[in-house]
Amino acid sequence: MTDKRPGWDRYFLDLCEAIARRATCDRGRCGCVIVKNKRIMTTGYVGAPAGLPHCDEAGHDMRKVIDYNGNITQHCVRTLHAEQNAIIQAARFGIPLEGATLFCKMTPCRTCAMMIINAGIKRVVCEKHYHADADSVELFKQAGVELVVMNEEVEEYDQQ
Repeated sequence: MTDKRPGWDRYFLDLCEAIARRATCDRGRCGCVIVKNKRIMTTGYVGAPAGLPHCDEAGHDMRKVIDYNGNITQHCVRTLHAEQNAIIQAARFGIPLEGATLFCKMTPCRTCAMMIINAGIKRVVCEKHYHADADSVELFKQAGVELVVMNEEVEEYDQQ
């Protein structure tokens, strides 16, 4: 047998792909795993708040967003991000995340980065870069959150 046993980071990133299959918004379909001491604390995927219509059912709720540099991007605002849902699940069920590692598909957005910092998560591992991740990278640096990006590519998806 020539299959090499994956390291822990690859193992948890691979789990993110499986979790992402539950996502209900096909734009940047993402999953997230939050781990502490090599044990899964919580997971999350992209989806609308509980009980509200999902993109798969009602379509996208697209909005144009202008960032501080004047760049215009498209965002579906019907859903929560995978990172947000994972942190919310931890809060809902009383799971402390202090010192944990968060695994996700791409560099978290600015809002998710701020939530990650305030949740006490100390390490973020993602597969690729998010197209607008400069703020997140800087916030993590200032807050002392280690950021590991496995692949230097930028994640691409429809209506980016």
